[in-house]
Amino acid sequence: QVQLVESGGGLVQAGGSLRLSCVTSGRTFSNRAMGWFRQAPGKEREFVTTINWTGGIKYYADSVKGRFTVSRDNAKNTLYLQMNSLKPEDTAVYYCAARRGGMIETSRFATGYDYWGQGTQVTVSS
Repeated sequence: QVQLVESGGGLVQAGGSLRLSCVTSGRTFSNRAMGWFRQAPGKEREFVTTINWTGGIKYYADSVKGRFTVSRDNAKNTLYLQMNSLKPEDTAVYYCAARRGGMIETSRFATGYDYWGQGTQVTVSS
């Protein structure tokens, strides 16, 4: 099993920044791709970004491209999401997700992930 714990969410004004962290434990972090998803009230969970096992390959949803940056520190078993130029439509619960061990390539699909954190709330006021 892999345990994922997100932190860093909060309330921020439009145009502001937040940095989310996701600390993993339980199994090897470095041998799997990771992702961030989000879910706004009344909406389905949607893809935000994904990063491969080395951090060298990253993909973003069009809605966050140029504003959000995903990164990972394999030595610290931690995944990050730097969010800049936040907009009210970014308001959602943000989830960290891990693929099964050995799945080193990225995935844009929630079904591609086996482990999920509890989520952290991000609220952007206008």
